[in-house]
Amino acid sequence: MNKKVEVIDEEEISKSQIKREAEALKLIGRELVGLNKKQLAQIPGSELLFHAISVAHKIMDKHEALRRQIQYIGKVLRNEDCDAIQATIDKLNNKHQQLTHATERLEKLTEELITEGDSRINELLEDFPTLRTSKTTSISTPSK
Repeated sequence: MNKKVEVIDEEEISKSQIKREAEALKLIGRELVGLNKKQLAQIPGSELLFHAISVAHKIMDKHEALRRQIQYIGKVLRNEDCDAIQATIDKLNNKHQQLTHATERLEKLTEELITEGDSRINELLEDFPTLRTSKTTSISTPSK
């Protein structure tokens, strides 16, 4: 009873690992398709990648075609610098979160100014002396 024993090369990647990597590339592709043109302009990539993304934008309402196009984008991403692309996507997402947070802070400050009035305004002027201007402007209410 002779059985052949295959020696698995340490550098050989398993089929499961290949599938996991392909799925990760498709996820990156799905994120890229979700970006607008201004955001896509910041992404480092080839002309082929951007063409594939523009085709995906055109077929957004066709579910199966979009799925296949995202799979193709994943294939194109094999030849791209995915680390740089993912870093740029993360940076873009962080900018959105920072903008959302700043908007929330501004809304909270507006509410405080409305409810607390002059006392809160004076506190702001103490905290941020640059808010004071050398010229004083008066707000006049229109007369009836």
